[in-house]
This record gives sequence, structure tokens and C-alpha cells, in this order.
Amino acid sequence: MESRYDESNKITRLSIIWNIVLTIIKIGAGVLGNSNAIIADGLHSASDILTSIGVLIGNKISKSPNDKEHNYGHEKAETLVALLLSIVLIFVALKIGYGGVISLINIDKLKVPTILPLIVSVISILIKEYQYRITIKVANGINSPALKADAWHHRSDALSSIAAFIGIGGAIIGFKILDPLATIVVALFVSKVGVNILLNSANELMDLSIGKEYEDKIISIVKNTKGVEDILDLRTRKYGAMAYVDLVICVDKNLTVYKGHDIANNLENIILKNIDFIKGVTVHVEPYLNEIKNSKN
Repeated sequence: MESRYDESNKITRLSIIWNIVLTIIKIGAGVLGNSNAIIADGLHSASDILTSIGVLIGNKISKSPNDKEHNYGHEKAETLVALLLSIVLIFVALKIGYGGVISLINIDKLKVPTILPLIVSVISILIKEYQYRITIKVANGINSPALKADAWHHRSDALSSIAAFIGIGGAIIGFKILDPLATIVVALFVSKVGVNILLNSANELMDLSIGKEYEDKIISIVKNTKGVEDILDLRTRKYGAMAYVDLVICVDKNLTVYKGHDIANNLENIILKNIDFIKGVTVHVEPYLNEIKNSKN
């Protein structure tokens, strides 16, 4: 458990360093090079810094052990952080979009951008796409919703830099209107990512299931576990990067309580061994009434 948080913290700290550098370069290039699009892109990178700090805070809380008030642990802090990050993204998108609309209204007052912000936008595209790839690889490996949200923040920044590049390039060759239009496109990219993360996080906070693929795998494990005659119920719920499973199984009605417990305990261990992000399994044992099953058939 400690190692997954160490991996997340390492990649997140690296992201913060890159984003500080990119924010300074973008905003500086925008001011010196007369481009609102690259300034907006710089603000997006600045929001990346805040979200990455949020991931670090979420990791610190999530790795706290169970206590009297939080019997199941603190892993949901990661999902909560992802939710907060999505709100930050949406706020940034609204601010960027508002700036683009104002610039569009006052198009005559806009200056033509220089080549500097165009060069910076290319650098940003390359760095942010690289950041996305290394972050999403770690996020998928440790199954972290907060880190996945941060990774998509990097990807949205790369896409916004592409929009900025098109807008700046168009303005340089005589289509001045493309710079504020690119700013608005950047806002749309950011808002879409923010809304998607918001919906996913809200679902997880409402105990979203782990999905059909993993539930089918659990059912297969149950059916192939010695002593289990039938499965009556299966419920799963995500808990941050982890998950919990509740099962109702049937065993031979003539078995002793000890033997039934042994079968249930064995099943729990097999599930935990085969699906690494499952934190806990609760198995309720019922007697297998074969004659009732046959009468229903």
C-alpha cells in the first residue's frame, strides 16, 4: 500500500515542477508576444499545479490507517480529491472562456501575436503529452482515481496548447480573430474534461460497482471454489482506489458451521489473491436447498 502512494507522489511532484516552469514560460510569452490564447493556456497550467498539490494531500489522507471514526479506511479521500479537482477545472474553463469572449468582442483592440508564443505552444504540447502518458501509466498501475484525473488534466492542457497553436498561427498570418477563438476552444476542452471527472467521481462517492468485467471474474471464482454450491447475491462498491465485495453463497446444508466458515474463508482469500485492488470481502453462508432449486426449474 505504501509503495502505490510513493509512486503516485513521485510522479505528482515531477508534474508540479514541470507545471511551474510551463506556467511562467506561457504567461511570459503571452504578455511579451501579445497572445491571450497562450496566457489562457498558462492559466490552465497554473491550475495543474493546484490539482497536483490536491493529489498529494489526497494521498496523505488515503494512506492513513483505519480508526474508530473510519472503520473502512480513508481511501475515498482520493475520489473526493478527484471531485474537487474537477470543480477547479470547470472554474478555470469558465474564467478562460470569459476572457476569450471579451477579447472577441474587443477584436479591434487586439495586437497580432509574435512568433514567441507560437514556439512556446509547441513546447507545451510535447511536454504536456509526455506528462499525460507517464502519469496515466502510473495511475492505471495503482488504480488511483485522483491521479487519473490529474493525468487527464495534463492531456486537456496538451489539447488546449494545440488550440492555442492554431489560434496564434492563424493570427500571425492575418486572421486575428483566431486567437480569441482558440482561447474559447481551450475553455471548452477544459470544461469537458472537468465535467467527465466530476460525474465519475460523484458516481464513485455513491458506491459505484467495480464493473461487469470484474464481477464476472468474481462469479467465475465463486463457481470454481470447492464446497460452494450456488451464489445467491453479489454486490461490489468502489472505495477510492480500492473496492469491497459482499457475497451470499450456498453450501451443503448438512455441513458443520466450522466447515461452512472454512469454505467462506477460503473463497475470501482466493478473491483477494486474484483481484489486487479489492480490500475486503464479506461472505454470508446459506444452506443449499437443492429440492427448492429443482422445483423452481
